Amino acid sequence: MSQKRIPLYEALVRFKENNPISFHVPGHKNGLLYQQSIPEFSPFMKYDVTELSGLDDMHSPDGPILEAQQLLTNYYGTRKSYFLVNGSTVGNLIMILSTFKEGDKVIVQRNCHKSILNALMLAKVNPIFISPEIDGLAHIPNGIISLYIEQAYHLHSDIKGCILTYPNYYGMTTNIEEIIQMVHRYHGIVLVDEAHGPHFRLGHPFPKSAVDLGADMIVQSAHKMLPAMTMGSYLHINSDRVSLEKVEQFYSILQSSSPSYPIMASLDFARYYLATYRQEDIEYTMRQRNQFVDNLNSLEGITVIQGLVNQDPLKLMVRYNGYSGFQFQELLEEEGVYTEMADPHQVVMVLPLLKKGAEFIYIEAFEKMKEVIKKPKLNNNNADNKMVDIKNKISQLAIPFSEMEDRSYEWVPFKHAVNRIAAKMIIPYPPGIPLTLPGECITDETVEVLDKLLTLNARFQGEIERLTNREILVYVD
Repeated sequence: MSQKRIPLYEALVRFKENNPISFHVPGHKNGLLYQQSIPEFSPFMKYDVTELSGLDDMHSPDGPILEAQQLLTNYYGTRKSYFLVNGSTVGNLIMILSTFKEGDKVIVQRNCHKSILNALMLAKVNPIFISPEIDGLAHIPNGIISLYIEQAYHLHSDIKGCILTYPNYYGMTTNIEEIIQMVHRYHGIVLVDEAHGPHFRLGHPFPKSAVDLGADMIVQSAHKMLPAMTMGSYLHINSDRVSLEKVEQFYSILQSSSPSYPIMASLDFARYYLATYRQEDIEYTMRQRNQFVDNLNSLEGITVIQGLVNQDPLKLMVRYNGYSGFQFQELLEEEGVYTEMADPHQVVMVLPLLKKGAEFIYIEAFEKMKEVIKKPKLNNNNADNKMVDIKNKISQLAIPFSEMEDRSYEWVPFKHAVNRIAAKMIIPYPPGIPLTLPGECITDETVEVLDKLLTLNARFQGEIERLTNREILVYVD
């Protein structure tokens, strides 16, 4: 197949060139209703169409969408690959709901995204959580090791599979190939949330993709690292262990019946962009990246964390001596530089995957960051580099999902929450990895980390006022 084709985009261009008159949804009528008020939106909206003749149907493709997904399948070398228009969130839901049934025991990497945990709740499975290792240099949780997978199987011989996160939000990877092979020896299925790794297919200097490492089903956020629109993701079926019929059943149930054509076209383009990427493009991207890193390291007090094994070079962890990551992020935003996320130690910058000759505003960003360090220094140091390591690596919920619906709950102060059972997720966002889960026992460690994050002005989703007042929602004993 010719990876130089962009079939869905080409079909939309042909449709637009015919100057169609819209008596169908969507209501903006090919952008016409934008012309008077916000005319700059109007040209783009002409691509926002619906399932018209020649434009195919994502839920029953037989035209350009089918061809676009076949090209995606061909590029990644999978059994079958799909477009997702509801983000990797819907991909995680599809993977879990189509693979496991109520009561199944499933190994789950504890520092997973909230969408995985929501899927576990919907499926009412019995998760066996394995806590990640703490990276000593970056001071953050990374992946899990095979030793604890083996121990989990010795404790629970009826485990049905394993759900991994690879890479983590910082672009760090671990040896999941060993875990995948181990789970397969136990006849289990391996699902991987590879949201931040759709470009790993390019090979060195990027880590290996879970697709190439033998995972059974993989979700990737094309919009995170490739030139796709927000909410554009890929779902890959990568083995015969997966039921295509069940996957497509939940694909139809969970995805919008009115999928966005601009998102799908951007997914088609993102695949084309990656498939036509050459070695000279990789070398150009790395030269631009390395020069930017050198410039940052030349600034007084600024450090780019390097020396991490198997990290995506397009993710930079940058620290400012004497400042927490949250404070550093605020200073950068005052100068118009916006980073992906902050934590107590650093900010995370996501760099572009450039093609040779493409310009990115690295120099302008560097000049703005020079202005940051000219500002008066604070007299405190909030960047506490101690990371709480969970001692009990293998754990289960104290209350199974199936019993939570009938339980009552109450708000209690932090000091009274230790050893109580959490009734709601508490989620710093980004990265969207919950500190507490419904049904999980709250420990001293949990409260310590939560209190630290609140002191450092971390961002949370939901119940901000209660958290600020140092209260946690727990189940009534």
